[in-house]
Amino acid sequence: MVDDDPTVAEVVARYLERDGHEVECVGDGAEALRRALADPPDLMVLDLMLPKLDGLQVCRKLRERWPVPVIMLTALGEEMDRVVGLETGADDYVAKPFSPRELALRVQSVLRRARGALVPTGTGVLRDGDLVVDVGAHEVRLGGKEITLTAREFDLLVYLLRNPRQAFSRTALLDQVWGWSFGDSSTVTVHVRRLREKIEVDPTDPRRIVTVWGVGYRYEPLP
Repeated sequence: MVDDDPTVAEVVARYLERDGHEVECVGDGAEALRRALADPPDLMVLDLMLPKLDGLQVCRKLRERWPVPVIMLTALGEEMDRVVGLETGADDYVAKPFSPRELALRVQSVLRRARGALVPTGTGVLRDGDLVVDVGAHEVRLGGKEITLTAREFDLLVYLLRNPRQAFSRTALLDQVWGWSFGDSSTVTVHVRRLREKIEVDPTDPRRIVTVWGVGYRYEPLP
């Protein structure tokens, strides 16, 4: 739990500990990054505004080394901060002021997904041309080269590959992939954009994950 407000950190830690989590609180970005790189946690709750290193810098540098799930805390109404946080690699965000109980539920959701407990069940290999997804190994290769996806990106790709040529709204994807009955659909938009950057030849003119105007997205297998 990384927040320079000790009261917020203490309250959140108390809620998470009630759910059986072991929580360490850190008050600045530089110390959080140092500890996380030395001993990677299962998940990091990361405030955006921090002394020494801000949350975006911490998330970016952490992502260069470890695929640690990150929940970003952002100011209420700062949509651009949320989008930038997701693009940097955060798995989820919660706007301040927030309900500690809601944050605790988000932590459970992100941890389940990071551990592969939801969408990518079973084993098997999914193929679309030079894109190969080994579900059991949690491995993705494009043109024979392994590409790195976050847990949420992997879940989204698997779900779309398993349901080709079917159009889904952002709300439906939020429900089916994230397991949320509520939430900001911009989360889906950002994850689709990041997936396109990793699997499309031209992300600005996607051939696999196509936009269905007025609906959402559809996975179109290559001919």
